[in-house]
Amino acid sequence: MDLNRLRYIGDRPVGPDHPVYVTGEIGINHNGSLEDALAMIDVAATAGCDAVKFQKRTPEICVPADQQGVERDTPWGRMTYLKYRHRVEFGTEEYAAIERYCASRGMAWFASPWDVPSVDFLETFDPPAHKIASACLTDDELLARVRDTGRTVILSTGMSSLEQIRHAVDVLGREKLIICHTTSSYPAPAPELNLRMIHTLMHAYPDVPIGYSGHEIGLQTTVAAVALGACFVERHITLDRANWGSDQAASVEPGGLQRLVRDIRTVEAALGDGVKRVYDSEVPIRAKLRRVGLETAVS
Repeated sequence: MDLNRLRYIGDRPVGPDHPVYVTGEIGINHNGSLEDALAMIDVAATAGCDAVKFQKRTPEICVPADQQGVERDTPWGRMTYLKYRHRVEFGTEEYAAIERYCASRGMAWFASPWDVPSVDFLETFDPPAHKIASACLTDDELLARVRDTGRTVILSTGMSSLEQIRHAVDVLGREKLIICHTTSSYPAPAPELNLRMIHTLMHAYPDVPIGYSGHEIGLQTTVAAVALGACFVERHITLDRANWGSDQAASVEPGGLQRLVRDIRTVEAALGDGVKRVYDSEVPIRAKLRRVGLETAVS
């Protein structure tokens, strides 16, 4: 194994020859409900995920000034976009409850900060990592603040050019970096997933673990990403894809998440190490079926 491609999220190694690190992204699919967030933590833990991930924003910074007063219909009535962003945002009390509950379920948790004050907020919880959302890949100020925490950084690369990715990597540094191939459509159609980009990123960054953050409908393409070498996988999760919210349709429901983690574990076990050998289970079959050849070959 190339030790240069080994990173840690908490005490879990992430890289080749280690179990795929599976993250269930709750994001804002909780719609501001702590009860729903805790229920999704249960779903992720039951399925065998390693972590759950949230999104943290300072609405006054992240919502453009010309959008803040725009009204929209929501499940809680008609309100301005700024008020809506506050309505679905968790604060200290909720994240403290999330931290306690994740600890009780043996789950790690971290988040995607969308602005510098959100990094400062998350740092009070001593997270094992920070995630850079694809939308934030070109925000040098945010990247520099996340880099300065000294924590593992997971970089999603959706809607970005190779040149933009190179610049973000230069800002973040490689020492504690994990890069995820991503297509930022919600949901992303299969012809646009371009999973071979996983190999492109492996060649471009041979000293960085490469993962996959998926927004597609279905499970098979995420499992295929693991077969192509992704050592970190993230999928949005939800209690019900019919729930209100822009990320719900591209999310995985509880039963699907269980199947996804099961299939990831099966595929990573089946990949093996690439060394040809004769297995003990093959020896009696060889003795029974092979007529010609050296039957005493070392297994």
